[in-house]
Amino acid sequence: MIVFDLSCSAHGHRFEGWFGSSEDFANQQARGLVTCPQCGSADVLKAPMAPAVPRKGNQQPSRPTEPIAGPETSVPAVPSQMVTNAPMPPEAVKMMQALAKMQTEALKSSRWVGGKFAEESRAMHYGESEAEPIHGEATLDEARALLEEGVEVAPLPFPVVPPGKAN
Repeated sequence: MIVFDLSCSAHGHRFEGWFGSSEDFANQQARGLVTCPQCGSADVLKAPMAPAVPRKGNQQPSRPTEPIAGPETSVPAVPSQMVTNAPMPPEAVKMMQALAKMQTEALKSSRWVGGKFAEESRAMHYGESEAEPIHGEATLDEARALLEEGVEVAPLPFPVVPPGKAN
C-alpha cells in the first residue's frame, strides 16, 4: 500500500488516500472514484509530499527544532505532537459515538454475508441478484478488485462481530 497526500483543485482541501500503487491511483482517478471528502470534487491531484526516510536501527529518534522545509518551499511548519494516552477531546468522543450509532442503525437494515461479500456484491452489481444492503468480510485484494470493476463498496468505520460470534 502507498499513501498519497491529495488536494482538491476546487477548494484546496488536503487529505490522504491509500492505494495499491501509483497505477491504482491513476486508474481510480481516471474513473472519477477519487473525490474530496469535504466537498465531493473529483478534480483531485497528488499534493507535494516529503519523502519518508527511515532512520538507522542504531540511531535515536531526533526531534527537529527547526522546520524541515527549506527556503524554497512555502509550506508552514507544523509543530510535531507526541502521541499520548490523554483522553480524547469531548468533541471527538461525541463524533465517534455518533458514527458508531449511525453504523449500528445502518447494519440493522443490512444482511450479513460473511466471507461471500465480494461474490454477493458482484452478483448485485451485474444484476444477477436483487440489490440490497449487505455487509461482510473481504480481503484487501477482493475489495481492490471490486473497486476496479466499478462495484461501489466502502469499509465500515468500526469492526463488526459476525452473528453468532458475540459473547
